[in-house]
Amino acid sequence: MDLINSFRDKDKILVLSQIIKQRSKKPLNIMEICGGHTHSIMKFGIPELVGKYVNFIHGPGCPVCAMPKTRIDEAIKLASIDGVIFCTLADMLRVPGSKTSLMKLRGEGHDIRALYTPLDTLSIAEKNPDKKVVFFAIGFETTTPMTAVLIQKSIELDLKNIFFHINHVTVPAPVRAIMSDKDVKIDAFLGPSHVSVITGSKIYEELANEFKTPIAVSGFEPLDLMDSVLNLVNQHENGTHKVYNEYARVVSKDGNLKAKELIERYFEPCDFEWRGLGEIQKSGMKLKDEFSYLDARVKFDCSVQSTGENRACICGKILRGLAKPYDCKVFGKVCNPQNPIGSCMVSSEGACAAYYKYAKRA
Repeated sequence: MDLINSFRDKDKILVLSQIIKQRSKKPLNIMEICGGHTHSIMKFGIPELVGKYVNFIHGPGCPVCAMPKTRIDEAIKLASIDGVIFCTLADMLRVPGSKTSLMKLRGEGHDIRALYTPLDTLSIAEKNPDKKVVFFAIGFETTTPMTAVLIQKSIELDLKNIFFHINHVTVPAPVRAIMSDKDVKIDAFLGPSHVSVITGSKIYEELANEFKTPIAVSGFEPLDLMDSVLNLVNQHENGTHKVYNEYARVVSKDGNLKAKELIERYFEPCDFEWRGLGEIQKSGMKLKDEFSYLDARVKFDCSVQSTGENRACICGKILRGLAKPYDCKVFGKVCNPQNPIGSCMVSSEGACAAYYKYAKRA
């Protein structure tokens, strides 16, 4: 099977489009949790294919977008320390903090490195034994195992100069928070693909039953999305609320057991502040106490005084499912990929970036 072209079959997509339009009898608000889904939905023109009753709402599934300004300011403070080599993923560099960004700080001469893989941190630490190397870890359950492997390797190599600022978060907690918000009207969810490879589809069953809301774990290709939407339309019309695993070619019910064991070995749940959602209990991960000697927040003074969000930016509302990029007065004008005001325009998975890139063609 061609894993790209087979899932972009025009004839099959158009058949599904007709079926969805025929079976949709009432409005259906679908939140796609994953930022990658947002980009695929816009890239392939899915809103036009599913008809007038299906409305896509963007969720908090972009880890860079959901990062609160406090954490960004902590990263900037760490990267400013003499003798520190600061390492993170590329999207983080451009997110505005209260006064500056990691990108601007790097332009001033600080050693800030955007990594292709977290494991690059090992060679950086080995080549710079006189420096303190800080890895700023971000992401949902998809990337948490990679950080766990990095921690494991650093311990095995007895590297004393690597420290970790952990910003990993989980999917179920923010979904529960959103569904508990009386202002949010969500009828169904597209479950995140890559996260589900690690967690398995079973993790969503409690949410589906608790809120009586169907969830379809979907791949990223247009045929994946159309099939998932059709399932959600059918469930919505029939009044059912099951978890549908459309992405069964990659996602199992129980997920990657070895990856989950690694996560449990080094991390434990903690409360975490989300941009737009506030603090959500047990929604983040932190190093277990036995590994606190590796914790950058323990090793260094990370206290900061952060300013509020830019009043012109509505990223918080977008992440809560209360607004779309078009609702923002500065979208595509003052705020664009070259001059991002908010995190939703910075990240390659951000909703604003997706709308900006694909909206004209759509």
